[in-house]
Amino acid sequence: MGVTTAVNLTLRQSLLPNALVTILFFLWGFAYGLLDVLNSHFQTTLDITASKSSGLQASYFGAYFICPLTISGWLVRRFGFRVTFMTGLATLAVGCLLFWPSGVKKSFGGFCGSMFVVGAGLSTLETAADPFLAICGPPRYSEIRLNLAQSVQGVGTFGLKNVQWVYLGVACFVALLIILFFLAPFPEITDADQQALENMISEYGQETAPLRKQYNLFFAVSSQFCYIGAQVSLAGYFINFCQESGFSSAKSSDLLAIAQGLYAFNRFVATGLMMMKAFKPRYMLTAYLALCAIFTIAAMNSRGTASVAMCILVFCFESCCFATIFTLGLRGLGRHTKIGGSFLVAAISGGTVFPPMMGTIVDNKNAHLAMGIPLMGYILALAFTIYVNIFKRDSMDMH
Repeated sequence: MGVTTAVNLTLRQSLLPNALVTILFFLWGFAYGLLDVLNSHFQTTLDITASKSSGLQASYFGAYFICPLTISGWLVRRFGFRVTFMTGLATLAVGCLLFWPSGVKKSFGGFCGSMFVVGAGLSTLETAADPFLAICGPPRYSEIRLNLAQSVQGVGTFGLKNVQWVYLGVACFVALLIILFFLAPFPEITDADQQALENMISEYGQETAPLRKQYNLFFAVSSQFCYIGAQVSLAGYFINFCQESGFSSAKSSDLLAIAQGLYAFNRFVATGLMMMKAFKPRYMLTAYLALCAIFTIAAMNSRGTASVAMCILVFCFESCCFATIFTLGLRGLGRHTKIGGSFLVAAISGGTVFPPMMGTIVDNKNAHLAMGIPLMGYILALAFTIYVNIFKRDSMDMH
């Protein structure tokens, strides 16, 4: 395909398509919020261990490892964003409907299978949605667009008894979205668009390097993998951590809802700060990841209410990390932007690797010691911020 008008979209022209894609982020809120609560509930209602309950995360995030680099990435490159969105929504609807028989039978294996199909649908959507928001409109607002979209994620906190009804409702909502994406006017952004935009941005309009030499992208992928592993581990075993600190199961679930609410609120705060020239995205990412590590150490070495408060602060400073790693990783990719987005979405599969490690430590030691697993993830993710602030600061700021 040749260059389309998408490369010249103004801020005003990009509002409608970006608003439409932002609706999809409510779906991640439903699925991810419910995933964290089910992890704890299954441990009691189905009498399984903390490490076995991590099978839910492994199923959900395992789909992220498989789909973006195979079928989802191929779809977005071959057929464009609209077809990829509709395919992802259709797959998600099927996964939601599969929760009905799983809920009736109270089958953990059935829930894991259903969660994999849901993850396949959502990972397909995210393979298109995250890059679309990052590149649809003026480049200087890319972090702001993605952070703002992620700020509107709804958080689902539902019990086992009504899981099937929740997902049935989501399936109906998804069916309406498929029709909406089919009918709505939607700009496509081609590889040629991205190369033309990169030529306008870069100082000399030089040709983009081959994909294998996009070291910034691969560093961002490794950082995203470690960060997501840390985030999912913390959220998945937060209720265990609170119970170990002296809170009841019901109170622990309430505290998780508070933590997730503060997480969402701080995304709006971070988005607002990034609109100010002094708060460059690379600075924000460095500060937020460092604070995640600091408060994780504090949570590990305190007890009772203080340790839970430190843990909640970690949630707060996780807020802008995913979106900022994603957009910084896409900087300068030009014609490789779509495949780069596929790699970054695939990095979400870090949520498959870290939780089983944390669950094993929770089972055999305690939840406070197990916080060393997310701490490891935050520290490893910080390596990317050192790289962009020392070696890539000019190209980061140029965009």
